[in-house]
Amino acid sequence: MLLVDGDKTTDVFELIELGDAAVTVRSPFLFEIGEELKLRIEQDGDSRDVVARVRAHVANGATELELGQ
Repeated sequence: MLLVDGDKTTDVFELIELGDAAVTVRSPFLFEIGEELKLRIEQDGDSRDVVARVRAHVANGATELELGQ
């Protein structure tokens, strides 16, 4: 899972759990609750771009991201 900024992507997330509507990640960056991030999810040779909203900060420094379209 990559953070997308224009034409550039940056690997800043350690994926902990991937669900249909949300992901749990760990990152050295602290994003604000409600902040929207553009992400590229690469899985099994496919990739998709989504907008995710920071839903919560949870145990062990993890962050929950709610996936949009």
